Amino acid sequence: MYNEATVVGSVVEGLRKQFPYVVCVDDGSTDGSQEKARAAGAVVVQHPINLGQGAALQTGIEFALQDPELDCVVTFDADGQHRVDDARAMVERVRAGEADIILGSRFLDDRTQLSPAKRLVLKTAAIQSRMATGLNLTDAHNGLRAFNRYVASNIHLTQNRMAHASELVNQLAKLKPKYAEHPVEIIYTDYSKAKGQSLLNSVNIVAELFFK
Repeated sequence: MYNEATVVGSVVEGLRKQFPYVVCVDDGSTDGSQEKARAAGAVVVQHPINLGQGAALQTGIEFALQDPELDCVVTFDADGQHRVDDARAMVERVRAGEADIILGSRFLDDRTQLSPAKRLVLKTAAIQSRMATGLNLTDAHNGLRAFNRYVASNIHLTQNRMAHASELVNQLAKLKPKYAEHPVEIIYTDYSKAKGQSLLNSVNIVAELFFK
């Protein structure tokens, strides 16, 4: 999380109703996000400076792997755009042995409200990712994922910012885990759009894919 004090407390409280252990990686926030997350019941791991979402994800995964009883990791954005019920269902599929990793997709049902332009750029990104990796994903840049210890131990993100999502898919293509997608809803609010879910952000993802 980075400067999510407005919403992170309620996000953690919602997660804690379903998941006993919630780890927030604070990526150099200056607005008191750390205190809000701790007060809501999360364990907070802090970066001294802002390093980007990819670095935060890698820190969180490595922290979680220190628990010898860990059987599943969920990546869940701190800005309130994901639904806890979706995460719970994805974890159940991993624990049932259906797949090593379950990836969220906003395109498998009609709950997520997208503008035509945003839908176009995200689908373009998914097609490019499919062509580059061979993984048949409909939503390659969805931050809601659930995966087992095997996958967690083999993810080594080095791209700190938006490129980390493409890097993760590329690493999965080489690792060849059992994978599946799960329909999830992305909740776009004025707050989440201001934090980086804008159309411009989606265009940046596509530009990064084609011109990297």
